[in-house]
Amino acid sequence: MLNTLMHILKNECPNCNKGKVFKDKNIFLNFSFPKMNEYCSHCHSKFQKEPGYFFGAMYINYGLNVAQGIATYCIAQFFFEKRFDLRIIPIIATVIIALTFFNLRLSRLIWIYMFKNYSN
Repeated sequence: MLNTLMHILKNECPNCNKGKVFKDKNIFLNFSFPKMNEYCSHCHSKFQKEPGYFFGAMYINYGLNVAQGIATYCIAQFFFEKRFDLRIIPIIATVIIALTFFNLRLSRLIWIYMFKNYSN
């Protein structure tokens, strides 16, 4: 499990763990729409299996956003006197917007790894 997580964070192909899924070398600090490779450069596995393949990744992206919003709230509440202060909302929104492009890449990588061929 930890090995798979490391391959996801390294942007590696789920089949051979050598090629890259995204054309960008660094998936963490890139503030542009992700550009995916159509095929793995090493094993030639196709990443987008069919049209609309990544619609399911939107649910993973939503889950990541909710988890990050809850984590941001839990951290930010210690800096305010009231249990729920309305000034926390812009902080949560800023964190979610700042992590949008990272979440998009991460959710697609998780989606690809969920449907990889585990029989090999």
